[in-house]
Formats: sequence, structure tokens, C-alpha cells
Amino acid sequence: MKDNILADTSVWIEFFKSRSATGDVLEKLIKEYRVWTCGIVLFELIKGVKSEAEKITVMDTLLSLEYTEMSPLLWKNAGEIAASLKKEGKNLPMSDIFIASLAIKHNLQIFTLDKHFEQIPGVIVYKA
Repeated sequence: MKDNILADTSVWIEFFKSRSATGDVLEKLIKEYRVWTCGIVLFELIKGVKSEAEKITVMDTLLSLEYTEMSPLLWKNAGEIAASLKKEGKNLPMSDIFIASLAIKHNLQIFTLDKHFEQIPGVIVYKA
């Protein structure tokens, strides 16, 4: 069985461009039923849409995938990850810590263009 991935917002932005090598990789993974999504990514993408048509496309695409959401335990885990990183002098975006918490919980690799996910213990970054 192939490993599943949680696609970060940076990769989805590439996917929704007309032609993008990263977007093409994500499309292949979607066709293989390997892609998961979550509320944080949906939020970030909807925040950036420019039209109702774009919003419908984003919603239809993401809500057709396996979906996961934060639980009380995952909120606690995210806080612990953030605290640990802060002690090391690392201040990462909260949204990325939430995505990392979900990926760790569900044994998902994170498909991202953001290098800072590699700083989070327990995260496996998908290499296309």
C-alpha cells in the first residue's frame, strides 16, 4: 500500500494554476486516492479565492478527498509541538503546526513547498 499524504496549501496553490509540475504531481496522487485534506488548508485556500467560481472549484475538489480535523487531543499535541519548537528558538506558523499534528496522528506525509515542516519532529515531508 502506498503512503498517503496531506497536501499543504502551498501545493494546492500550484495545483489550481493552469500548468505546474507540482500541481501535476498532486493530480497524480489524487487519482491514486492518496491525498487527504483538513480544515486549516480549506480555510487558507478559501481566504485567497478571487471569485465564486474559484470557491466552488476549491470546495468541490477538497471535499471529495479524505478529510480530517483537529480534536481536543490534537490541539494539546499542537501546543506541545509549538512549545518545544519555541524552546529551540523556532517560531513556525500556527497553521503549519496544526497541519503537522494532523499528519503525525494519521501517519501522513506532508506534501509542501515550505521547508520549515522539516523542523517539526515526527513529520515526514513527501518528496515528489
